[in-house]
Amino acid sequence: MERFGHLLLAVWREACRHTEIGDALAESASRLFSRIPIDLVLIRRLDVSRHVVETVASGTCRARHWSAETRTEFAPAEFDRLLAWCRAGEPMRTSVVPGELLPLGVLPHGLTGEALVGPLNADTGPVGVVLMVSLSAGHLEPRHERVLRLLLEPFTVWLENDRRLRELTTLREAAEADRRSLLSRLGRHDISDSIIGAETGLKEVMDRVDQVARTDVPVLILGETGSGKEVVARSIHQRSRRATGPFLRVNCGAIAPELVDSELFGHERGSFTGAVGARKGWFERADGGTLFLDECGELSLAAQVRLLRILQDGTFERVGGERQVSVDLRVIAATHRNLEQMIPEGRFREDLWYRLSVFPVRLPPLRERLEDIPTMAAHFASRAAERLGAAEIAPSREDLHLLASYPWPGNVRELAAVIERAVILGDGKRLELAQALGPLPAARAPEPKQLPSERPAPAANDLSIDAAMVRHIEAALLQTHGRIEGPFGAARLLNINPHTLRGRMRSLGIDWRRFRHSAASNA
Repeated sequence: MERFGHLLLAVWREACRHTEIGDALAESASRLFSRIPIDLVLIRRLDVSRHVVETVASGTCRARHWSAETRTEFAPAEFDRLLAWCRAGEPMRTSVVPGELLPLGVLPHGLTGEALVGPLNADTGPVGVVLMVSLSAGHLEPRHERVLRLLLEPFTVWLENDRRLRELTTLREAAEADRRSLLSRLGRHDISDSIIGAETGLKEVMDRVDQVARTDVPVLILGETGSGKEVVARSIHQRSRRATGPFLRVNCGAIAPELVDSELFGHERGSFTGAVGARKGWFERADGGTLFLDECGELSLAAQVRLLRILQDGTFERVGGERQVSVDLRVIAATHRNLEQMIPEGRFREDLWYRLSVFPVRLPPLRERLEDIPTMAAHFASRAAERLGAAEIAPSREDLHLLASYPWPGNVRELAAVIERAVILGDGKRLELAQALGPLPAARAPEPKQLPSERPAPAANDLSIDAAMVRHIEAALLQTHGRIEGPFGAARLLNINPHTLRGRMRSLGIDWRRFRHSAASNA
């Protein structure tokens, strides 16, 4: 058996080097054929849910051609007998009679001779079978069965690696499809698209984001509901050295109190009723990236203690576990609550507050940055019109006055909902903002300051930079008949982001609708 030790070592080496089962078998086939008198090796996977056995890899000796089915279907009773044999774990040597199936039905039709058949069992149960076939009888001996028994474990590793690779590929494709769908609904091309208001109402916020993104310190984002805390958190992640790692968002307020520890820190098998297997928590899954704890003020005091420990030394234990788990991640927390007020009330730990608020970032509510409303309203209107398949819609000056007079308790999230409702109420042809907003509150916000769109356009003989920009943008709009986005839009012509162009047009008092009308009249 000593000479078979080199074969076992070679098979294990290929099992460790390759995740693709076909590559591993191809690299090992020549050694298998030189040690065992066989012509063909098949590795077949068991599909327990469908009662099917399918070939996932094969290797032939001396390039001999063979033709056989790759998929074999079983009756439920026959498949149960196959599973029972696999669980026993004993390989067998058998003759293949022409026109008949192997007793267990795992050898495809179209082969004759004799075969070694071995079960492949993982920790979860039977996963497949390996078949070594000699197309002529009388060459396989009992010692070859013993060799096959030694090879069952690396063959099982091959099959399990292949399964994990398939699962990861499926999950990656599903995640990419979800990402594309989300970006499509948001009307964006990339998750790192520019933030509306970054150069105006949110300029101070984005300056602080640029400062803290280069570090790994925890960040606490404070702001009202709907003010865009997650958008700012993602911006910090995208600007950090962890940008290629995961960004995971956890809504602390949506987790049941009894499940907080398990969700955040994971659990071991059997740690509580229903824990049928070990599970990684959010902290382990965010390793190497950023974990965004939204509404951190909702965490229980017990969870706050464990969170404090992670922030201090980067280690924790799973629920029901005894092993220390180390993670390398950045924590960004956010809340709309007054955490400083919750400390004397005993609802939030003071030491955790000091750990989280190393670098606080306060988001101003929408009512404090009215200069961003025109650009936001135009963006949300364009996005809603695109989803409805309608022509591009822009808010009028009267619409902007109405929007600026509203207090916006729901902030940017409410503005987006109101604009979309207004587009629907206007049948995609106009914005019915008065109807979408409903009766305005009795106690209105202070009279709005002058909106950027109301500023007078520069005179024709003005040689300032603004006047030159007006003339340049209007020339592009005239050439594109007022279209802003798309392959034939002014943004593409000027090589500028459409959102940036709209914001600049608002600040310069340029109305794109004039160019649509002129195009229609010329026609």
